[in-house]
Amino acid sequence: MISFGTASRLSDFSTGSHAACVRPLRSCPGHCKVAATFSTPVQKASAVIRFSHLATLSLLFAGSFCSAETPNIVLIMADDLGYGDVSCYGATELSTPNIDRLAAEGVRFTSGYCSASTCTPTRYSMLTGTYAFRGERTGIAPPNSPAIIQPGTETVASLLKGAGYQTAVIGKWHLGLGGPNGPDWNGDLKPGPLEIGFDTCFLLPTTNDRVPQVYVHDHRVPNLDPADPLWVGKKKPSPDHPTGITHRDTLKMDWSHGHNSTIHNGISRIGFYTGGKAARFRDEDLADKWVEKSVEFMEENKDRPFFLFFSSHDVHVPRIPHERFQGKTKLGFRGDSVVQLDWCVGELMKTLDRLKLSEKTLVVFCSDNGPVMDDGYKDFALEKLGKHRAGGPWTGGKYSVYEGGTRTPFITRWKGRIKPAVSEEMVCTIDMCASLAKLTGQSLPDDGCLDSFDVLDALMGVDGATGRDHLVQQNNGNNGTWALRHKEWKLHRYDRKTARNVVVEQKLANTKVPQYQLFNLTDDPKEVRDSSKENPEIAIRLQRQLKHIIESGRSRK
Repeated sequence: MISFGTASRLSDFSTGSHAACVRPLRSCPGHCKVAATFSTPVQKASAVIRFSHLATLSLLFAGSFCSAETPNIVLIMADDLGYGDVSCYGATELSTPNIDRLAAEGVRFTSGYCSASTCTPTRYSMLTGTYAFRGERTGIAPPNSPAIIQPGTETVASLLKGAGYQTAVIGKWHLGLGGPNGPDWNGDLKPGPLEIGFDTCFLLPTTNDRVPQVYVHDHRVPNLDPADPLWVGKKKPSPDHPTGITHRDTLKMDWSHGHNSTIHNGISRIGFYTGGKAARFRDEDLADKWVEKSVEFMEENKDRPFFLFFSSHDVHVPRIPHERFQGKTKLGFRGDSVVQLDWCVGELMKTLDRLKLSEKTLVVFCSDNGPVMDDGYKDFALEKLGKHRAGGPWTGGKYSVYEGGTRTPFITRWKGRIKPAVSEEMVCTIDMCASLAKLTGQSLPDDGCLDSFDVLDALMGVDGATGRDHLVQQNNGNNGTWALRHKEWKLHRYDRKTARNVVVEQKLANTKVPQYQLFNLTDDPKEVRDSSKENPEIAIRLQRQLKHIIESGRSRK
């Protein structure tokens, strides 16, 4: 259990345990660098006394003077993983022992959320601490999307970099690259992660069902042959260009809707591309590559604080796990991909153990949105579902503002510091900025991280700590469908007459969709009974609250 009282922080300063001011200068804010300038023992002793006095006053009256906690931070974000997809959250048709171990050694949240039910807006809000509907082009990013997060934006990576961390993102990006005209696939791909706080990156630049199927290392596509330049576009490059429509009989995985353009690895994708043959990856190898690069990063930085954003592509479509995982479950490739994800988590944990970093590392496990079965390919996920309930007890999934769309696995572990527990407190991926800034002694800018709340004590399992009392949920970008959860109440707001999640989940294709619906999650966790008429005051209050949050430009005070 972590205590954030004065005695604990002063003890950290005196013993040097995780103490930024007695670490090498790289891990200390700029005002601590004077510690290296003293030339005589008397000067040094005098300075230590003065510093101790200042530190005591600062800790008593300002909360922190210099970061007293600089653990390594490994943030693992799964893709399209539902609340019920892992065994520690109730799955019985497959086993996830490594994720279960995280939960057994940390805090497992039953009200852990992402802020949107699709990937790009959740990733945007997690990194920036600001709801995606406040940004531009924050819907699901197309293949040639320019950088969505612009240089100068405060992010969780830049905050931690300011605290002396080495920072990396490895895995799926899907937040655009390049200037206003989009990425130059054959040149420098910037701005990108390195311009918003990351020291290095190794990426799946879009997502695995969208072209191009190449890696990005820092600013370049590795192994790209200049004689075979990469071209990415919206339209078919030539009349004879093979697609999922014209060459459907050659596919090793058939498409069901939308995913019928350029073929790569026997699978047709969204969008068109040519060239770059030497740079292309094989879907089956993605998980191994993410682990390989992550292990390298942790090994290289084992002696200094690091932040690793491990952004898995599992279990997003097309679900093509490595051959050694195929057939591991009875749930088809989707279930096998969950097992592959669990293996990745295990490899990261093994590395921390081997490097003797487990007791110096905060691990956060989450998902970018809830589950989906048929998301464009005929991989028999629905047909082989059986008794498995990917969304757990909740209604809905990906694209939906029902609980199943944004209420996902959420686990924190800091071995030896976090007491194992199950927490009902509400926490969200958008809170990483404020919470990790608090942990590392950083200040949030007035004009950034506009919706990120400090829920650090809840994440750390501190007795009596509370999380959020409200959260805005959305389906995609800055339009579409919204929800506001405030304590036990949940308001849905549909700004379109045909809301996909309502039609799909409640089969209301021929029914008028009300703009607002109100649910009591305590009495009606599946969100099936609209209680607006029985509770008009609450309905009106939440409508006004949601409108205010959207229009005010921020929810963090």
